[in-house]
Amino acid sequence: MMADTGVAALRNALETERAALRRELNELGALDGTGALDYDANFADSSQVNAERGETGALVAKLRSGLDDVELALAKLDGTATPAYGICERCGQPIAEARLEAMPTARRCVTCSAAG
Repeated sequence: MMADTGVAALRNALETERAALRRELNELGALDGTGALDYDANFADSSQVNAERGETGALVAKLRSGLDDVELALAKLDGTATPAYGICERCGQPIAEARLEAMPTARRCVTCSAAG
């Protein structure tokens, strides 16, 4: 198992990432889950509005997915989700510390991730 200082550093990184993701979602007007973004319905180029809506929608989906991953990792650290933090969801073996340091939201070990 990872040393307490390593776990604390990972928790700090996850909490920092959560704050950044929430901030970005809030700036897009999508933090509350409604995704109600303001666009001018009278704008002359409706295709541009539709394109921007599509791009913004894709960005919001990516940010929400990232936030979900961070929230799950924090829940695992708190012991409120299974398997425990740092345990591969596929094989049940510990995830290497180096992988968790590089990707604190990792849910699978390198071997299982490579297997698909």
